[in-house]
Amino acid sequence: MTRILFEESIPQGMAYFSALGEASPFHGPSLDAKALHGTDYLAVRSTTKVNEALLSGAGQLKLVTTATAGTNHLDKTALEQAGVPWRSAGGCNAVAVAEYVVSVLMNAHRQGKLDLSRITVGVVGAGHVGSALAERLHALNIAHVLCDPPLEAAGDSRHFTGMDTIMTCDVITLHVPFVKDGPHSTVDLLNAERISGLRAGQLLINACRGEVIDEPALLIRLQQPEAPLVVLDVFRNEPEINQALLPYLWFATPHIAGHSVEGKLRGTQMAYEHVCEAMGVTPELTMEDFLTAPEARHFDVPDATAEALDWDTLSDLILSVYDVSKDDGLFRRDTGKEGFLNLRKHYPARRECSAGFLRLAAPVSEGITEQLSGLGFQFNFVR
Repeated sequence: MTRILFEESIPQGMAYFSALGEASPFHGPSLDAKALHGTDYLAVRSTTKVNEALLSGAGQLKLVTTATAGTNHLDKTALEQAGVPWRSAGGCNAVAVAEYVVSVLMNAHRQGKLDLSRITVGVVGAGHVGSALAERLHALNIAHVLCDPPLEAAGDSRHFTGMDTIMTCDVITLHVPFVKDGPHSTVDLLNAERISGLRAGQLLINACRGEVIDEPALLIRLQQPEAPLVVLDVFRNEPEINQALLPYLWFATPHIAGHSVEGKLRGTQMAYEHVCEAMGVTPELTMEDFLTAPEARHFDVPDATAEALDWDTLSDLILSVYDVSKDDGLFRRDTGKEGFLNLRKHYPARRECSAGFLRLAAPVSEGITEQLSGLGFQFNFVR
């Protein structure tokens, strides 16, 4: 019988993988080479390091799949040398991270820190997350520009700008992979020189990897007059982060931007489909088999003839789904190593906008319905 090992933190892992064979969970850090003997497929999350030592026991391993968008926990060279293909769940949490950034912007409006009608958002990284964010910024009618040199060099047809232009934007939000070297290295992408030029009133958001910002330089800038606003979901040396930074951050969260219910389950779905493909079978399970139906609620539109919702209405609606300030409050209770890990492990269930079903009193303008759809909401009309 086909044997599948899956990390116990993979949501609904047993339900998905037991449909394909003999499925057994394991505790991430405890997995060793001996446990891989006789295993056909291995499904992991980022807490399992797949390296040469682990793969020494991978005699019949046919595939390693990670139910995460990131892949830095996979030693690709070791996998290639062992002849074991690998797959990732790239894009599984893109919507969740995009909604994290939108929640920050809605808080900025609510607290009077930004005029969202007048700002330009610089999106660094136009892959899964950056693209999902751009779609939502378009729905919100917020001006934005994209920067992604690798995609631009690859011939992506979208319009891109350079980092010099990005650094002049009112909001700078980072969504790049961690690339250690090469022509498109992202280590210290925001280096001391760029950080020193950040001005009061600018907002910097990092929801990708801590290594893309020079943290010592950022701390120096935040301790100076006319400091920018900074929101960090990621840090260097996680989970033992630089505590000196925290008092200067507007919002701080423990690498949970992508931790929506849908985002994590989407990772499981993709990993399950990878195993199905490797086995040559048709996937039978879908996310809808595990998600609860969207909760319906009445939504009052103040001016149904307007081309778009006003900022107060939008912020109330969006923050009722997800409010990043609440996660900031939870994290600041204990920002040490254990607090960082515990909040990630016991993170409250957070749904995406797509889980909200709105009942609108007809008629409502086409502009408003397009805006709601662009933000991911489902809706119908009641009379």
